[in-house]
Amino acid sequence: MTEKSAKLTLPSGEELNLAMYSPSEGNDVIDISKLVKSGVFTYDPGFMSTAACESKITYIDGGKGILLYRGYPIDQLADECDFMEVSYLLLNGELPDKAQKAEFVDNINNHTMVHEQLATFFRGFRRDAHPMAIMVGVVGALSAFYHDSLDINNEEHRSRSATRLIAKVPTIAAMCYRYSMGHPFVYPRNEMSYAENFLNMMFSQPSHDDKPDPTLVKAMDRIFTLHADHEQNCSTSTVRLAGSSGANPFACIAAGIASLWGPAHGGANEACLNMLNKIGDVSRIPEFIDRAKDKNDSFRLMGFGHRVYKNFDPRAKVMRESAHEVLAVTGKQNDPILKVAIELERIALEDPYFVERKLYPNVDFYSGIILQAIGIPTNMFTVIFALARTVGWVSQWSEMIAEPTQKIGRPRQLYTGDSERLVTPIEKR
Repeated sequence: MTEKSAKLTLPSGEELNLAMYSPSEGNDVIDISKLVKSGVFTYDPGFMSTAACESKITYIDGGKGILLYRGYPIDQLADECDFMEVSYLLLNGELPDKAQKAEFVDNINNHTMVHEQLATFFRGFRRDAHPMAIMVGVVGALSAFYHDSLDINNEEHRSRSATRLIAKVPTIAAMCYRYSMGHPFVYPRNEMSYAENFLNMMFSQPSHDDKPDPTLVKAMDRIFTLHADHEQNCSTSTVRLAGSSGANPFACIAAGIASLWGPAHGGANEACLNMLNKIGDVSRIPEFIDRAKDKNDSFRLMGFGHRVYKNFDPRAKVMRESAHEVLAVTGKQNDPILKVAIELERIALEDPYFVERKLYPNVDFYSGIILQAIGIPTNMFTVIFALARTVGWVSQWSEMIAEPTQKIGRPRQLYTGDSERLVTPIEKR
């Protein structure tokens, strides 16, 4: 990271020399941390032009359609590695060799069980409670069970908490689903892979011992990999901000889950599937395409284009392949809603209106198709997003805590309220 400088002239005539850094990838960054000494702040709603941290984990170039985990392109990781390797990479900075992977997987497997008393937490929720509401409460409650790893300044404690979170969140997620269905909880099985174990905990029944289909396991593993981290998004920034106060990691991840729950963030694939249900039949697609092209119509096609990726979503290429594999193995090609999705995909890839505007199907479009075909209800979509993103949140949290210059988050404001005024006694108001 090389250093340059930028000059800022204030209305008073004071000139400030601000350090300017050139990162290994991306835009130059002006260091404004000392502006407050001159009595001014910057105004940046949504922090769209502000780097709040230094990180070595994930890099995105939306204009070029690039997503890198620790420097590795996302499509290569999805093709060559499984989610456990990617998790190790995000946490440790390098891909594991065979021995390191075996040790890491064994460590995760040894922490997949949750305390039996957690089952009593579930009974306190209504059966029709949204699974994300349960996730927020139960993940936050983990801090009540693991007092032996809450010293955030202890590297061993941080590592132990990270392992526990990555290992237990799939178990909790599956419990959320089975509780809503009235099914008995299924214990994790250490001989299964991470994704296979999750699907088994979701769908297996005591009456028979069928294992998840390998194609579905592969697709789920890819979903986990493609959603594992995405730079300083809303939920990741929430985890970092909560962590900056010294809060324990379980509370911080619960805060991230709460942030992800917002429909503008983690609910995109659910919104996409709701749109497909609204269209309902292939015969109605032209009507909705015309509405999407009409600037005066509020209708928008969900699952096309991306706020960050202005070219194409690099994750979507991988998900497209998995989506068609899953449809083939589940025999869902003739499902009316999934037929709508397939036809919309064809139109988006061929229609000049979409091609010229680079409104390609994104990862949410394809992941929604996959989850629907597997049989996962829409209210569980964001839970699975949270499951996948947990390793990214934990990696970002660990990086922040270990950073010697980190401070408690304290954004400033542009105050536009009343100036100081006197209180009138109540009898005179």
